[in-house]
Amino acid sequence: MVSGFQYRRPGSNRHSLRNTSLSRARLPIPPLRHVIGAANLYVFQLLKSTFVKLPTFPSLIAHKIITFAPPKKQVKLDMPFHVKLFTGEATQYLSEKIAESYGQPLSNQTTLRFKDGEYEPCFEESIRGDDVFIIQSTFPPGDNLLELLLMIDAAKRASAKRIVAVIPYFGWARQDRKVKPRVPIGAKLMADLLEAAGVTRVMTMDLHADQIQGFFDVPVDHLFGSYLFLDHLKNTMDIDNLVMATPDVGGTRRANAYAKALNVDLAICYKQRKVANQVADMTVIGDVEGKDVVLVDDIIDTGGTLCKAAEMMLDHGAKTVRACITHPLLSGNAHENITNSRLTELVTTDTIPLKQENNKITVLSVAPLFADVIKKAHNYESISTKFIF
Repeated sequence: MVSGFQYRRPGSNRHSLRNTSLSRARLPIPPLRHVIGAANLYVFQLLKSTFVKLPTFPSLIAHKIITFAPPKKQVKLDMPFHVKLFTGEATQYLSEKIAESYGQPLSNQTTLRFKDGEYEPCFEESIRGDDVFIIQSTFPPGDNLLELLLMIDAAKRASAKRIVAVIPYFGWARQDRKVKPRVPIGAKLMADLLEAAGVTRVMTMDLHADQIQGFFDVPVDHLFGSYLFLDHLKNTMDIDNLVMATPDVGGTRRANAYAKALNVDLAICYKQRKVANQVADMTVIGDVEGKDVVLVDDIIDTGGTLCKAAEMMLDHGAKTVRACITHPLLSGNAHENITNSRLTELVTTDTIPLKQENNKITVLSVAPLFADVIKKAHNYESISTKFIF
């Protein structure tokens, strides 16, 4: 304490000093040397915390000159920051293509299976500090989703830097809202499960509803099948005679985007259903007479709607009818429906493996697209050029 200062004892206040001699006394100014000394000591402590070593320290209080050695050059250590590609069993066929397009093999992993059906995925190499991309579509059964969740949890517990779920087909997306009382919103539940497991980013393609991106609190890279289909149509079709169409009103926005991109007309099929997967009535809106019609949608399940739409287009005078569908679920008797339909061609992708060969089905691979987006995401580069619409 600098001599000459007067301090109030603890507990006192300004009111208790009003009638005392101390309240009327002037506090003396501390000597200049004390102020300079205190300031020098503060500067010294600040500099000492900034530099690792002070080679010489003549007394500051004695007002001598201080000299410092230049600080040592700090060497930045480049920590390992690699990309590790892993796959779920259901999507291994696609993961191998993505790894080939990316330019590196899939990382080592094993799955321990118990007699009762329980399984335990394991990464057989270090992923500490790495970018981990886990490739798995979540089409039924639920084992595919559960395997993805277990792998995400394993990566989180192994100290991966970033955990990216690459989900070419995001299952349960048709449950994006309540359409009647006492039903779940399955898509939101899937998003919550992925985030709870520890995912830090999601890559997917052609969600059944664009607003599903908002179910996540982590970044979502939503790619579009149009990136592949547009090039295919330009290379194989006469654009001047083309009409884009949708099998139902719900796909109008998607079909309209194709029509604008190709500068062609649009037609719409309006359908009514009494039960799921069974179309009761359908009408065509738009002129398709003498045109090559291309139906676009995100999912083909049993193919009933698509085949009926193709038949109606031809009944209204269409020259040919093709379809571009991103995700080929093709459940039930879908292959039989397509084979016996009046469709000229069904163009789809390999987000889901085909259960059997079909001469009317052409498959475009999404592997180069996902490999490129993975590379850009790892390098923090823009992927906006991959979003056509």
